[in-house]
Amino acid sequence: MADAALRLTTLAEELLGSELPVRIRAWDGSESGPSDAPLLVVRSRRALRRLLWKPGELGLARAWVAGELDVEGDLYELLDRLAGLLWERGAETKSRVHPVRDPRLRAAARGLIAIAGPWPPPPPPPEEVRRRSGPLHTKRRDKEAISHHYDVGNDFYALVLGPSMVYSCAYFDDSAEGLTLEEAQHAKLELISRKLALREGTRLLDVGCGWGSMAMHAAREYGARVTGVTLSAEQAAYARKRIADEGLTDRVEIRVQDYRDVRDGPYDAISSIGMAEHVGSVQYREYADDLFALLKPGGRLLNHQIARRPEPNEEAYHVDEFIDAYVFPDGELAPLGRTVGTLEEAGFEVRDVESIREHYALTLRQWVANLEANWPQAVRATSRGRARVWQLYMAASALSFEHNKIGVNQVLAVRPGEGGASGMPLRARTWNPTPR
Repeated sequence: MADAALRLTTLAEELLGSELPVRIRAWDGSESGPSDAPLLVVRSRRALRRLLWKPGELGLARAWVAGELDVEGDLYELLDRLAGLLWERGAETKSRVHPVRDPRLRAAARGLIAIAGPWPPPPPPPEEVRRRSGPLHTKRRDKEAISHHYDVGNDFYALVLGPSMVYSCAYFDDSAEGLTLEEAQHAKLELISRKLALREGTRLLDVGCGWGSMAMHAAREYGARVTGVTLSAEQAAYARKRIADEGLTDRVEIRVQDYRDVRDGPYDAISSIGMAEHVGSVQYREYADDLFALLKPGGRLLNHQIARRPEPNEEAYHVDEFIDAYVFPDGELAPLGRTVGTLEEAGFEVRDVESIREHYALTLRQWVANLEANWPQAVRATSRGRARVWQLYMAASALSFEHNKIGVNQVLAVRPGEGGASGMPLRARTWNPTPR
């Protein structure tokens, strides 16, 4: 009799110490669990071997990317239920029993081993990053990390991001009709342009320029002269073609260059949109110092960055295993207060902070919808495993923003001029654009 699903459910509940909030379908066709719950499909016993070898997030991620785990029904609901069970149990719950000493848990673990199949576990999926050893955030290692994330294929990103090719949080409104993703991305670029007070002839440095959308907007709509830098050769090639097609080559230059190597300041303004997450805590002060040095007195910096919540013990913070292995190698999130403090230590005056957390949840849900609507083309453009990485990453991130686990903020800072002058108007919040 096919009973793998019941055995899995029973053993999982023994190990977790609570009822499993999802339904399971196993490789033998059996099902177990609440009939009204989202369905977790365990397509192969290989998934169990991965979990036994790497319990928790990394084992689950490997099985998902390899296609050994799948979902039928609402992916968001399933992730929400599993997140509450596996990742938010709290230190007190986790310390109640010790899996090595507790006979019940040892028996459950032996039960899983018995049905997991032949040892050893399968190798990690090819989409998992193969990192070199050595110190974090050297220029070479950062370039490799950026390449892993962004050199996935411009065709793939075009399917996910849509025509705007903007890979950062859009800016929606509260109107009854709402904005399309393209309108909301245009509104975000317009918001940043106004915060930076761009105008004809403004010299703008766009750090981590992506596929050139901010650079093109600043040049086309405001007459700015823009230098964009990225470590991704694929992004740079795509951006240069877009710029040429729009006839903006006399106003926009795109370089494959580390921000630490930019030496042609001073600039009137700097935009850093979704780039600082790659910098890392050990480099962040250097990042702030470098951008400060590249601005003229009175120049403005717009730093658009994801933030995490502060930890009670900051030394206990560790990078999310799935994100680190499959999405943003070596990426780190910092609390907003630390970011603001480091910018101030570098000499900046922080003039405005705007949280747009809910906007990122809306953006991510639209990106997931784009990916799922174009699934066959997305798989052909990269790989099935890579498409599954992005589906899981974006859906889980949307929930994290919705539940206030992480946020995203635009920090507007100024390099003070002579005598401490900011050059800012007395009432600065006049920049919010009319999106349509």
